[in-house]
Amino acid sequence: MATFLLSTLPTDDLGLVVRALPIAQELQRLGHRAVLSSPAPVPRRVIAEAGFENVLPAHPVFDLLSHGQGPRALHRYLRSGVWRARGLVPSVVALVRALPLRRAPRTDVLWSMDHACATMGFQDAGFVRAGVRAHLDLLDALRPDVVLDLWNPFVAIAARAASIPVVSVIQADAHPRARGFLWWRTPSAAPPSCAPTVNRVLRELRLRPIDRLESLAVGDRTLVVGTPEVDSIVDDAGVTYVGALLWERAGATLPAEIEALGRARSLVWVYSGNPHYGHSGGTLDSAVVLEAAVAALRDEPVDVVLTTGHHALPPTLGPLPPRFRHFPFVPGLQMAARCDLLVHHGGYGSCQAGLLAGKPAVVLPTFSERESNARRLAAAGAGEVVPVASNGRRKSVDVAAVKAAIRRVLSDPRYAERARAVGASLRALGGAEEAARIAIEVAATRTTAAGRTSG
Repeated sequence: MATFLLSTLPTDDLGLVVRALPIAQELQRLGHRAVLSSPAPVPRRVIAEAGFENVLPAHPVFDLLSHGQGPRALHRYLRSGVWRARGLVPSVVALVRALPLRRAPRTDVLWSMDHACATMGFQDAGFVRAGVRAHLDLLDALRPDVVLDLWNPFVAIAARAASIPVVSVIQADAHPRARGFLWWRTPSAAPPSCAPTVNRVLRELRLRPIDRLESLAVGDRTLVVGTPEVDSIVDDAGVTYVGALLWERAGATLPAEIEALGRARSLVWVYSGNPHYGHSGGTLDSAVVLEAAVAALRDEPVDVVLTTGHHALPPTLGPLPPRFRHFPFVPGLQMAARCDLLVHHGGYGSCQAGLLAGKPAVVLPTFSERESNARRLAAAGAGEVVPVASNGRRKSVDVAAVKAAIRRVLSDPRYAERARAVGASLRALGGAEEAARIAIEVAATRTTAAGRTSG
């Protein structure tokens, strides 16, 4: 039996954890130990409901992240008493040293993973150093045979320092041979990078420097979700496409209120993900999806289900119109199969859920990476994109354009036909079974190499 650690970027949404869980489930089914590491509240809840171990890096900054983001999270952290084992003063000192105070300026356009992480605090050496050190301690305690890295630079560095094989699970636009999130545009000047700061920590660990953060997304094996036709990089990138990675708890069912809906009207599923992130200054927020969908669909002859990924509806949304229903969470694959159209924020998991179910989408991308996903989906003929404008912290969208796109996609069967075709391609690539097979192969290679060394 081998031990596998699946570690995600510590954001408070569902995207990466629902990508990790099906791999963990398959590894467990094959008799191995699969352990996850994702500290934010929503991923922790989903991992617990799935019945998997979730080991968190032992550092006050991750203790704080486990209570959410923003000033209220700090209050909850202090009230929790988690810090008592270390003492209040040492915890506060460690926290202050690790807080990501130095970061690239907030911007509505994020060109790449490197640029995005620069705005998230990876330009602060104390933050990077603390995150890597905490993950080194975690690896030392767990001693996994293989690390599966889902966009977590901390664990990518720590695993290399500890000489543990890495299987990376990424999207095409996170590969260093790709053109980043905005692959259809060229920046007029080089975007801010966190590579110089990360290289300081790499040098301290006697690891090779990088030219940009995407270099850490290439593992001993690199798995790309999606298909080579829709999610292309370059032919010689040395990656393995694994299709769709989506989690749904065994036995999960849709709420009875959704099951009871008739088929006389089309059913539109509106998904925003996290409406308001506490740390992003509005860059990642997706409340505009809910606002636009309510305005566009208020008088349309459809039923609407709004979901928010275990987050509450923004109070500014007000009472919902008739034929609208809100649920914080529904089983995504079942909901995609039941609906006729998805309207969402462009998260990669949302795109794949619709394609796997053979359902088209109207996408309101609320962040550069989500626009990359949306454009790829639209280029495949499986939906339409309605652009979201940003003005500082405020996002807006043309409601008339949203309504027109929804009407077009619902009335033209070619969108659903293309979604079904791409869904078939996704299923053919193996998904979690293929990802687990490769991870086990890497673990076996390491065991064989270790045996030869000891012999």
